[in-house]
Amino acid sequence: MESEEGLRWRKQALKPIKTKTANKEGEDSVNHHQVEGEPLSPSARLFHEPHFNVYIIAIMGCKTQIRPDVAKAGLVHTLLKHPRFSSLQVVEDGGEMKWVRTKVDLEKHVIVTELDPNMDDADQYVEDYVFNLSKSSIEKTQPMWDVHLLNVKTSDAEGVAIFRIHHSLGDGTSLMSLLLACTRQISDPQALPTVPGVAYKKKKTKNAMNRSSGWWIWRCLIGFWWGWQLFWNTVVDAFMFMITALFLKDTETPLKGPPGIEFTPRRIVYRTISLDDIKLVKNAMNTTINDVALGITQAGLSRYLNRKYGDSKKDDEASKTKNNLPKKIRLRSTLLINLRPTAGIQALSDMMEKDTEAKWGNWIGYVLLPFTIGLREDPLDYVRQAKATIDRKKHSFEAIFTFTVAELVLKIFGIKKASALSHSILTRTTMCFSNLVGPLEEIGYYGHPMAYLAPTSYGQPHALMINFQSYSNKMTIVLSVDEDTIPDPKQLRDDIVDSLQLIKDAVIQKGLIKEDHNLNKI
Repeated sequence: MESEEGLRWRKQALKPIKTKTANKEGEDSVNHHQVEGEPLSPSARLFHEPHFNVYIIAIMGCKTQIRPDVAKAGLVHTLLKHPRFSSLQVVEDGGEMKWVRTKVDLEKHVIVTELDPNMDDADQYVEDYVFNLSKSSIEKTQPMWDVHLLNVKTSDAEGVAIFRIHHSLGDGTSLMSLLLACTRQISDPQALPTVPGVAYKKKKTKNAMNRSSGWWIWRCLIGFWWGWQLFWNTVVDAFMFMITALFLKDTETPLKGPPGIEFTPRRIVYRTISLDDIKLVKNAMNTTINDVALGITQAGLSRYLNRKYGDSKKDDEASKTKNNLPKKIRLRSTLLINLRPTAGIQALSDMMEKDTEAKWGNWIGYVLLPFTIGLREDPLDYVRQAKATIDRKKHSFEAIFTFTVAELVLKIFGIKKASALSHSILTRTTMCFSNLVGPLEEIGYYGHPMAYLAPTSYGQPHALMINFQSYSNKMTIVLSVDEDTIPDPKQLRDDIVDSLQLIKDAVIQKGLIKEDHNLNKI
């Protein structure tokens, strides 16, 4: 465990250095010229509060050893051209925080660790390296990011690059898009990765209905019902948000961390599985990738908690074969939604290469996502319940409402009260969950073919964070946990993976696989 001195270091908020700057710009876009003297957004300032010293971690496994000189040269021509990655966060005499460009010393930002490429238990070494990394913060006198290069052969890579980026530089989706903008397709070294967007299916209206004189009446009734559901869902979600901010807590389960959990280091474990298995379930049940990811997570959490509650009973063997779960478990995930439209990979690449503008910044709204915990006779019920939950959350303005409330609290009461509001929401829920869509094809990071991508974070006031990241025909499941709360994170990870196999087997046994299903369709 971490020493007392190390814990005191992590507890300190990042106090930006003080200087005097001029120029006051908005945060609607960034380019090389606008960033000087531009104030930090409220969301960026929030991540400098003591309870929100959050870092994003992106672990890239490479199929070849990483050449440090090539990686550094690539950073100069890509990432360093983004203003946020070559700027200090400073405080003026009046207390306003601004971005100020500075010269970047790559020797401080790119840490190369020389290792025996064939060392024993390399997987554990990388895991321990990231764990030790989560004990520390980046020095306040330099841009708040670094890259760690480990040339060691693991079970699924020949070399590992670990990006660490302070959350004040941007939201997770934008930062991952920026990293992907630094990569190119293996099959076409000049082409950027292809990341699919959200596809919306349009229902075809029958010609007979179009010709019907009474069709417009049905359309009005359906529109009214749709609008009423949207209004009601938003009211319910807003009410749940407010009572959660005031007093409503999740059930105290073996997954929920104690107060002050944001100051502890994190054990990060991950496993890469076949994306085709998830697509098989998706196509058979007419759902989405996100529905299946949430469904297998609910199933995995249920298996894990059932085992934990069974372990507390005297008759261990008998207890593990039956339902040991409490009748009612309130377990929710906090989803942080960036309401600002995210710049695409092409726009970010153009900004770094051609000095064009691109939208950037944090507009954070909250969505409280309930997880249904329980043992099901039919494994497919986990996916059905997940789909119902996600469809219900999509039909709500919850994220816009929570963002508006946070902005009002910030403007009226200041950053301290806004930070307290956010902290109360997060500490009264159990975990964080996200599912990010990655490139469809194989890509290379500055000429190094990528084997997998595993994003996560540390510093958040949750003992558990689960991330899904797709890449080509793979899906990587990443867990970031506090070991005092969850001492066996690999067991929890395996429970989620085993749940996918259980659901896949049920799909096959029920004969739900369509002959013409297309696994390549996202």
